[in-house]
Amino acid sequence: MKKLQAKFYRTQGGIEPAREFLKELDPLDRKTVGADVATVEFGWPVGMPTCRPLGNGLWEVRSRISNGRIVRVIFCIADEAMVLLHGFVKKSQKTPKTDLDLAKSRKKEMEK
Repeated sequence: MKKLQAKFYRTQGGIEPAREFLKELDPLDRKTVGADVATVEFGWPVGMPTCRPLGNGLWEVRSRISNGRIVRVIFCIADEAMVLLHGFVKKSQKTPKTDLDLAKSRKKEMEK
């Protein structure tokens, strides 16, 4: 049984940015990320290497996909659900500030 239900953050215009990001991935890569999200849904709380706290109520699902690439999906917990705020292919050791700030602003928008 799921401990958290994954949901996608939706903009005022009805766009789900994390879903759009996932749809751009190859089917096998999407399946890998989906399995990691499911690990969090069913096993919450989950630690490394699948999930890591980022602070300010944000967490990341950590996935390794084809060609040695790394994907991160940033989420928060709201109404007993895992809300997927933002997804990106990681290109450096540290999470880029722009990606973190975007996830923070989406979380803030949800809290209004």
